[in-house]
Amino acid sequence: MASGNRLDWVDMAKGISIFLVVMMYAASSVGEDTGGVGALHWAIAFATPFRMPEFFLISGLFLSQVIDRPWNAYADRRVVHYLYFYALWAVIHIVFKVGLLATDPVGAVEQIAWALVQPYGVLWFIYMLAAVSAATKLLHDLKAPVWGVFGIAAILQMADIQTGSYLVDQFAEYFVFFYAGYVLAPQLFRLAAWAVDHAALALVGLLVWAILNAALVFSPGFAMHPIHPVMGYAGLPGLHLLLALVGTAALCTIAALLTRLPFMDWLRWMGSKSLVIYVAFVLPMGIARTLLIKLGVDEPTVLSLAIMVISIVSPLVLYWIVQRIGFGRFLFERPNWAHLPGTARRAAPVATPAE
Repeated sequence: MASGNRLDWVDMAKGISIFLVVMMYAASSVGEDTGGVGALHWAIAFATPFRMPEFFLISGLFLSQVIDRPWNAYADRRVVHYLYFYALWAVIHIVFKVGLLATDPVGAVEQIAWALVQPYGVLWFIYMLAAVSAATKLLHDLKAPVWGVFGIAAILQMADIQTGSYLVDQFAEYFVFFYAGYVLAPQLFRLAAWAVDHAALALVGLLVWAILNAALVFSPGFAMHPIHPVMGYAGLPGLHLLLALVGTAALCTIAALLTRLPFMDWLRWMGSKSLVIYVAFVLPMGIARTLLIKLGVDEPTVLSLAIMVISIVSPLVLYWIVQRIGFGRFLFERPNWAHLPGTARRAAPVATPAE
């Protein structure tokens, strides 16, 4: 279950999370370009209630270890860390896609400026990690009642807030899951330990969950769409929140069980590099999709699978090259100048440890 100061099942859960996220973007981008629907679209539809909530919840699991630190140390670890990689990769994405491919340098400058207040593209998750981390620390220091905060966060999520501000709307949608990772961490750690010791019962529970989740997602009201599938009853306020929390617990259980299978260690390793993949998968995804479609590969399932594999492997190859040649480490390791004054001066990898 543990490797050094890491918990294997947490890295395994991160591996599942990044796998689902890249799968979703691969399938939706193929759907947008071809109008087709493949097997990955159905898999992502099943995972819609818990796909992003799990990423946020896992990110909050170890918050209790750092939340009592002084603001300077906490912000360096949990706010500036994420903002550095968000800012760096937002500039890279925008310069490449808008400045170079679209040959619109003025538009690139405008988008970079706008990205300061509106989370940019797929990188919105990293921006929001900084925001929810700061909010949780502030509430903790104000001694806000934990379950009161959780209740209000749950209400915000169920309210389906649409202000037009992506920052506000996404905060309302996902803060409850990050906070749940913080307050429910002991229960999730116990669940993972129980699953390893009671694998048969855990598998029965997972089967029941999968049936119920599928029944609620693919119930009346469900509509498959090449880009954004619409859930059935699973999309109802309250029920959506419940399915997200239960689905996240199920994925943590699956991750714990997978640690018993040595041949799945690649997924644990991939999870330990989840943010390396997250910041860098979009560009190879776009290039691969364009080239494969031009080569005549247009069957949605085949195309989505190929793009997904390329999108996951490419950032890892880039990371390996950077580590080997020693140049470009700032892409994945926060340099000393990007730390707050008075904090530890050491390289901070983009892949935050599961510790």
